[in-house]
Amino acid sequence: MTETTIDAATSRPIGADIRRVTPRAWADIAVLLVLTVLAVIGFEPSFGGYGFLLAGLGGIVLGAATGILASMFRLTALMTVLAAVAAYFLLGTPFAVPSQATLFVLPSLQSLASLAQGAVFGWADIVTLSTPIGAPKYIAVVPYVATWIVALVSTTLATRWLAARPRTAWRFGVALIAPLALYVTGILIGTDEPYQSGLRGIVFGVLALIWLGWRRQGATVAQSSASTLRNRKLAGTAIIVAGSILLGGVAGFWTAPPNDQRFVLRDEIQPPFDPLDYPSPLSGFRHYTKQVTDDVLFTVSGLEVGDTIRLATLDTFTGKLWNVTGPESSANGSGSFELVGRELPTPTLITPVQRDDVTFTIEGYDDVWLPSLGYPTTLSFTGGDAENETDNLRYNASTGTAVLTSGLRKGDTYTLDAEVQKVIPVEQLADAKIANIELPDIDGSPDIVTVRAGEYAGSATTPIAQLEAIRLALTNNGFLSHGRASDTVPSRAGHGADRITDLFERTQMVGDQEQYASAYALMARSLGYPARVVMGYAPEVVEGQSSTPVTGDDVTVWTEVAFAGTGWVSFNPTPDETDIPQDQVPKPQSEPQPQVRQPPRADNDDEDLLSPVELEESDDTDKELGFLLPGWVWVVALSILIPAILFFTPILIIGAIKTRRARKRRTMGARHDRVAGAWEELTDRYSELGYVVPPKLTRILVADSLEQQVQAPEALRLRGLAIATDEAVFSGQEIDEARSEIVWTEAMAAVAVAHATLGRGRRLLSRFRVRSARDWIARKGSGTS
Repeated sequence: MTETTIDAATSRPIGADIRRVTPRAWADIAVLLVLTVLAVIGFEPSFGGYGFLLAGLGGIVLGAATGILASMFRLTALMTVLAAVAAYFLLGTPFAVPSQATLFVLPSLQSLASLAQGAVFGWADIVTLSTPIGAPKYIAVVPYVATWIVALVSTTLATRWLAARPRTAWRFGVALIAPLALYVTGILIGTDEPYQSGLRGIVFGVLALIWLGWRRQGATVAQSSASTLRNRKLAGTAIIVAGSILLGGVAGFWTAPPNDQRFVLRDEIQPPFDPLDYPSPLSGFRHYTKQVTDDVLFTVSGLEVGDTIRLATLDTFTGKLWNVTGPESSANGSGSFELVGRELPTPTLITPVQRDDVTFTIEGYDDVWLPSLGYPTTLSFTGGDAENETDNLRYNASTGTAVLTSGLRKGDTYTLDAEVQKVIPVEQLADAKIANIELPDIDGSPDIVTVRAGEYAGSATTPIAQLEAIRLALTNNGFLSHGRASDTVPSRAGHGADRITDLFERTQMVGDQEQYASAYALMARSLGYPARVVMGYAPEVVEGQSSTPVTGDDVTVWTEVAFAGTGWVSFNPTPDETDIPQDQVPKPQSEPQPQVRQPPRADNDDEDLLSPVELEESDDTDKELGFLLPGWVWVVALSILIPAILFFTPILIIGAIKTRRARKRRTMGARHDRVAGAWEELTDRYSELGYVVPPKLTRILVADSLEQQVQAPEALRLRGLAIATDEAVFSGQEIDEARSEIVWTEAMAAVAVAHATLGRGRRLLSRFRVRSARDWIARKGSGTS
């Protein structure tokens, strides 16, 4: 009799601890997860491939498994969240950041940090980085955490919320919100080129509509036979599929905006990197020619004769200096610096010559600007500290300039493949037209530049003829001097308007690459041609030599002009002549400062712009410790410590909650309430141990039910405890302190007996359970006695 009563109250056999997932719930889960897969595939334009699917599908599997198991073991909402977070960190490494795993699958400190960083900062990175996105290393955490959340929410709703009210149609609509939100997210973080948008959209909509139709239950079930109802649903399904394909296809064709008018977040958000936070590379030109002339800056293997190394491209002139264009510029020819991975964006204006496996090894160079060759297409750090700092790499595909914001140091090595602009003879450019390239406006160019440009161009009419005439005028009439003590005449540094004016107004033009390339670019711009200044190195490459050392004396500057259909053609306007005839030597002048004062900016001091671009080395001597643990000790210790924290922290928190609950019941209120509290604490503890505590029954019936579930009922004496509790609560007699303590002692002894009869697994699981407030309220509202 008692067993039958319990079955009616609980709808499951006595002692059942695991909730069974119904076939309909499995079907709901399958539909929601398929919709999630359709949604996450929309991330493909951002990643430029399908490598992200490992993380995306891993998040689906992990989130779904957590939601299903939490429902089966009847975990509370708090425990479900804690279990899901623990699984996210402990099992996410091989899916999202496999390269940072210990022994391929185990989490490491670095992978755990990446899982946390990616969940927070990955969303900003994915809409600001250039596509395809390959860095930072935690970027795959974005699809992982997105699908993990959606799968966890969907399976939890399917196994608990939808199963509880299967006839409530609007609940199924609510369950679609999570997959739909993921679908929209894939659109927003994508690019102007969507991934199979029409096909995915139709399949997503059709599947959702069919599911909603089949899960809707109405009065027709009682009025029609099963076969008739099935036929009607099949007919309705066919109509939905046909209508969705027809209407969706037509509506998509007529209403879909052009790709360039699609709204995606990356078009609305400014990349965070600002190259103007760093001094202009050209301001430190004399540092190389006078202070580190013979120092080996780096070595390069894989160069060919005639190759030049690009350091930085500068296309903005402020009247004081040439600099890299900042992110606020809208000029299409300047591009922008974006965080990139191993694969770099390819240039659009170039006649390419391929160079493969060019390796740079840093020696004395210690700057943020990354020496490279032409326009790199792939770049891999293979040694030194830079190997672990790839997240700091920024690249401008329009100018071929790369920056490692953490700086290069001795021992860093990297290998790149690149496309180099083919050298086009001047004769082949006779009919070439200037490219339609927009560059930032020139500000503060001296008037004499325009005068000299017209004078040197003479009667030339074509662009190449004018540019070549100006170049020849500079190389034939000028003289080279770096301002060294060994040079024939002094030559002050700088390339601002005053220095360029001085170059042209002196009896003889005297300067070096810094002045001549700057002047040439300004004259080309005065004629309306898109010109820019490039700083780099021109080492002497010996054919057959394995590597080429690059010294400070190899530094150079040249000018590039864009020709349509050809690319950025290089011009070298610097003369080779260093000896000025004695009768033409200008009057001696006092030796000026080695650097010209450059323009102040709101966020840079003048001296910052003038000083050579050097990274300050921190004094590590004061920070050295007397004893340092090996790295592997940290990895092993943290691999053990972090899972232990994730495991024991919930136990401690829940244990504190239970202790506070028992203390409150035992010490607060009237004594008859304390006795009742002993019984409530007993039933809560039994429920947390996994026993079925039937609601809406008297204490005596509950005691009988629990005694039948425990393997040693004779040691419990729960029926007598229930009778004693009812007597204390309903007799109206005064209950003394001793009687209250006796009831509490017997109740805790009964809990200990039940605890001892269970296996280790169920005892451990009970430490993670707190009986929900909903169950407690239901029990109180029933007035059990």
